[in-house]
Parts: sequence; structure tokens; C-alpha cells
Amino acid sequence: MIEVYTDGGCRGNGTEGNRGGWGVYLSTINNGQPMTKELFGYVEETTNNQMELTAAIQGLLAIKPNSRHKPVTLYTDSNYVVRGLNEWLQSWKARNWRTAAREPVKNKELWQILDEIVQSYSNLQVVWVKGHGDNYGNTKADNLANYAMDIQGNSI
Repeated sequence: MIEVYTDGGCRGNGTEGNRGGWGVYLSTINNGQPMTKELFGYVEETTNNQMELTAAIQGLLAIKPNSRHKPVTLYTDSNYVVRGLNEWLQSWKARNWRTAAREPVKNKELWQILDEIVQSYSNLQVVWVKGHGDNYGNTKADNLANYAMDIQGNSI
């Protein structure tokens, strides 16, 4: 089983000059040995939801195609991502990327990328976890997203 913890955030969400960051913490057991991987990145002029989607995209892309048949659980503290993948996505597609209120789906391009990636998995679960709680993987992903925002525009 592969566990993917994702988190995204945006400092100054909705304001000019904001800073967004995303973080991913992957965990699995390979030949009896625990293996982890950490990823992060930042984007200027973004939103919280875009960073949450980007984290999910990057986390799922980090899994090699030949491992996508294994059980994979994507954990996120974003209800937007969980409900989007588990409840809304099929309806949006059936309505030509429109919401139930006939409005265009926000972040359509990111949802389309995520949808394409999700289709390459045969056993994927998307699970909500409480943010800023006692979940080690979620805390790691949150720390990585914040680190990305901290170093934005600076060399490491």
C-alpha cells in the first residue's frame, strides 16, 4: 500500500502578490523496508484551492506508472479535493465542466489534469484527514507546503 499525504496553502489568498505552496509526503513499505519521499513547490499569484489541487496532482504523479495498480490512499485535509474527486467530478464532466448551478467549474484545468491522472490508478481511495491535528503524514505535508512558501524566490 502507498500512502500519499498532500497539503497546499496560500499566504495572502485572494490578494495581489500572494505566495502559494504545496507539499507531498509519500510513504510505503518496499521489500519490508519503510520508504518515504518528500516533495514541495511554490507558485506566485495563486489560491488555496489551486495549491491543494496541485499537491494532489504532484503526489499522484510521483508514483511510478507500474505501481499505480497497487492500493493507494490519498490523504488530504481539503474538503474541496475530497468532495471534488469523490462526489462532484463525474457530474461536472457530464455537464461539460459546469456545476449544478450551471456555472463554469473553478480551476477546471487543474481538475482535468487530476482527473486524467486518477484514471491511471486502479485502486485509489481519497480520504479526508483533520488538518493541523495529530496525523504525522498530514503534518509533514503541511510543513513542506509552508517551507515552500518560506523559501519562495530564495535559493536553498
